[in-house]
Order: sequence, then structure tokens, then C-alpha cells
Amino acid sequence: MADYNDDLRLAHVLADAADAATMARFKALDLKVETKPDLTPVTEADKAAEEVIRGQLSRARPRDAVLGEEFGSDGGGARRWIVDPIDGTKNYVRGVPVWATLIALAVRGEQGDEVVVGVVSAPALGRRWWAAKGGGAYTGRSLSSATRLHVSRVGKLADASFAYSSLSGWEEQNRLDGFLDLTRDCWRTRGYGDFWPYMMVAEGSVDICAEPELSLWDMAANDVIVREAGGRFTSLDGTPGPYGGNAAASNGLLHGELLGYLRPS
Repeated sequence: MADYNDDLRLAHVLADAADAATMARFKALDLKVETKPDLTPVTEADKAAEEVIRGQLSRARPRDAVLGEEFGSDGGGARRWIVDPIDGTKNYVRGVPVWATLIALAVRGEQGDEVVVGVVSAPALGRRWWAAKGGGAYTGRSLSSATRLHVSRVGKLADASFAYSSLSGWEEQNRLDGFLDLTRDCWRTRGYGDFWPYMMVAEGSVDICAEPELSLWDMAANDVIVREAGGRFTSLDGTPGPYGGNAAASNGLLHGELLGYLRPS
């Protein structure tokens, strides 16, 4: 199995630089906010964080491709870094501390592109999570001060905690009835949103989560962290990985039931 430890260490360096850029402008009274063509907000901090990540990658991994939410795709080849400079920009704009920089590395193989490294850094929460293929998933302050992550062992939906971002999107895809049935049949539901539900699945504090519409940069880092913690990460149709435009993550034991509820009606 390939060793991705050097790439993981680099991803932490990139996350450190992004944290400095984002925290410098968090809650700034003169924060500049624009509206993108898809009507979602983008701040100067989103752009600054992605620029600093791209700058460091151009020096450390000049042959690797980069895909970022704010500046698109550069380069080609078998290795591609996937970056969401601020996942949870609306929270960032309003001063809510639940946002993170997501950094992932995908490598092309015989079965297509696979995410092999992921780092999720939430500096306003003082939290960071990471994983590399075959090496497990961890949370902590640094590589040398970390706790290994494991998904829960909850095997009954009636005992499960279900996390989601919001109700919007489910109705547009004719999945709302199943979604509501799922919320009724679970032990507990909470609308945490963005990266956080996936990290809680990896930690074992949440058992299942799902979102109806996402971009690759929203999912790539979450994918490998959930898998390395022992869980499953698929699209809503059950295809493994972060390439389906939506996501379902679980401890593995409940994945089939989760997908069953969320089929289009």
C-alpha cells in the first residue's frame, strides 16, 4: 500500500496557513462579502485561504493538480488536491464558529479517483480531524498529539442519532417524505450542518448523516476521514466516494437503512 504520510504532513501545513488567514478576518467588522453567481456568499477570507493553499502547493507539489471552490481547476495528472477554503461561509459571515477548511488529496487508480488524504480544520472551534488511506482517522491538535477515531456500534435505527444540514433540497429531489420518515424513526435528530456531522459520524457521537446536494470540495476530505474511522461514505444511490453530487455517511451498520429511506419517492 502506498504511503501518504508526507502528503498528510503537507496537508497539515496547508491547514495551518489557511487557519491563520481565516482567523485573521473572522468577526472583522469590515469583512468584504460578495455574492457568487449561484447566490452563495464568498468572503475575502475564502479567497485568501485558497490562495495561500495554492501558493504552497505550487512550491511543494508543482506537478499536482488543484481543484478549489473559489478558483476552479488547475493542472492535470494522477494526483489532485481538492480544497474548500471555508466550508460554512454563511456561518463565518454571521460569526458562528462552525466552519472549516477542507483539504483532500485524490489519486487516480484502476477503479478511478480515490481520496487518500483528508484534513478538516475548524480553528474557531479549536478542532482538527484527519486521515490517510490505511492509516486510520484521528483528531487532535497535531500529528503528535492525537486521538484515533472510531465510528459508533449502534445497530438499530431506533437508537440512532441522525444529523443533517437543513430541509431544503430534499423536496426538490422527491426525497422529503422518506427524509421525514427517517427523522421520525430515529432516536434523535439535529441540524448541525456542513462538515461537522461527518466528523461526528467519524467520532461515533452521531450515527448517520446525509445531504441532498453537494460539490466535490464539500465531501472529499470528509469521505476518507469517515472511511478510515470504520464508517461508510457514499452518494444517496449507494455509490462509494464523494463524486455523486450528494452524500450519505454512517457507521456502516445502518447504511442500507439510511439509503432506503432517502430513495426518491
